[in-house]
Amino acid sequence: MSEVLDQARAAAPREVMSYDVVIVGAGPSGLACAIRLKQCAAEKGQELSVCVVEKGAEVGAHLLSGAVFEPRALNELLPDWRTLGAPLQVEAKEDHFYFLTQSKSYKLPTPPPMYNHGNYVISLGRLAQWLAGQAESLGVEIYPGFAAAELLYDESGAVIGVATGDMGIGKDGNPTDGFTRGMELHARQTVFAEGCRGSLTKQLFDKFNLRDGVDPQTYGLGIKEIWQIDPAKHKPGLVQHTIGWPMDGATYGGSWLYHADNNQVSIGFVVGLDYENPYLSPFEEFQRFKQHPHIRQLLEGGKRIAYGARALNEGGYQSIPRLTFPGGLLIGDAAGFLNVAKIKGNHTAMKSGMVAAEALADHLLADNAPREVAEYRNKLEKSWLWAELRGVRNIRPAFHWGLLAGMLYGAVDCILLRGWAPWTFRNHADNTALKPAKVCRKIAYPKPDGVISFDRLSSVFLSNTNHEENQPAHLCLKDTAVPVQTNLAIYDAPETRYCPAGVYEIARDAGGQNPHLIINAQNCVHCKTCDIKDPTQNINWTVPEGGGGPNYQGM
Repeated sequence: MSEVLDQARAAAPREVMSYDVVIVGAGPSGLACAIRLKQCAAEKGQELSVCVVEKGAEVGAHLLSGAVFEPRALNELLPDWRTLGAPLQVEAKEDHFYFLTQSKSYKLPTPPPMYNHGNYVISLGRLAQWLAGQAESLGVEIYPGFAAAELLYDESGAVIGVATGDMGIGKDGNPTDGFTRGMELHARQTVFAEGCRGSLTKQLFDKFNLRDGVDPQTYGLGIKEIWQIDPAKHKPGLVQHTIGWPMDGATYGGSWLYHADNNQVSIGFVVGLDYENPYLSPFEEFQRFKQHPHIRQLLEGGKRIAYGARALNEGGYQSIPRLTFPGGLLIGDAAGFLNVAKIKGNHTAMKSGMVAAEALADHLLADNAPREVAEYRNKLEKSWLWAELRGVRNIRPAFHWGLLAGMLYGAVDCILLRGWAPWTFRNHADNTALKPAKVCRKIAYPKPDGVISFDRLSSVFLSNTNHEENQPAHLCLKDTAVPVQTNLAIYDAPETRYCPAGVYEIARDAGGQNPHLIINAQNCVHCKTCDIKDPTQNINWTVPEGGGGPNYQGM
């Protein structure tokens, strides 16, 4: 940054606000944690001050999930959620599971983890907004539009809170007329609920070696659309999943299609980010999937009304890091509590936040407590969350052998072994999976028809993505030479294909020479795929100005 910016910062010190607990992220885990903290304090006749900071313009703006919601944790947190008006209206009624070939669909038995009796088809964003209201009614302070951009430490190296990002810094690194300092939020304990691949969580992994002795986290990219369909085709509560085409036999992926209310369906596709072919485009695979006869007939006559994408954790039990460190802890997707076999993580995220809150309350209300809440993991290992994740730990890694082998192993594990296998399969980092372009086949994707399939830019428009254009790019290259010398030369620029928002493009001069990478950061939907899949981990996703990014409605 510039000397002028340093001077501006020195002239305007950051304001400091102090709390017992600061929670970074207003998703299901962070809000459940905040609510349970207030409940625990009240049960003990004590007070705990709790603040939640959220980078989205409003609570729910950055949340995207399928979503079929299992209410188990919600039943424990707020047993009277029905009378409180929780937005759970459409109960799952039917489960269908299909294997697709290019032109056919074959109905298979639904795998036991994917039974959805008692679950609900929901909008996760709306649920989070409702949870935020419950938290605020208990005295929790929630600040959307403020991105936690910096970790704060004391002289011993313990975390003492976070600082929100400065506003009004231009692309040149100098302060603009709208320059405003961020705020320091100090806490006795800071809870990181940033979701998948959070920028501060990554720093904590390195600072405190939280990933030592565990498998690498692995990921999938989920791409979602909401369609308004012909009422004659709509079946509220129908839950459908597919596996097979358009993925080849070596690539993990599958779809969902959930019938919500108001003649709307949530349709999406997940591609495991351990795929090998650099020519694969998850976005294009999703658009191609919608052209399958089984899917197209449902969408014909309908209208696409929303679009979004986000990465999701798939590593499971063997990739859970150390969860605590001096001054803080990890919950939800920041720690990787998704149950891949169920294709659900909201109930486990909420449970982790609730268990963390109970450990935090005991810790903070005790005398002379140490800086690290070690009891959190002990409590977690005794909860149903831990048993649930351990029981399905081998399902996702089995697909490293291929689609058919993974399906066969999954059936044996779920039906015969019931999660009690004496072995644990290993996970491997996704960025190491790509093969050189010269040994892979190019994939010729059909052009979008503008009716069922679409291009990336029109899709990003539907995500309501917006960033202040005059700000430093939040997508940073550690080495500006790598995109051409490594990514383009060896992998034919895979970032131009794995990004579902058209952020990355290779440009050349008029003679077709001098290739260079252009980063259209204003398109970014905050899915974090580039941060995960880049072969040399040269792309670093950081937070933009607070309030920037997508503003998902009903996702």
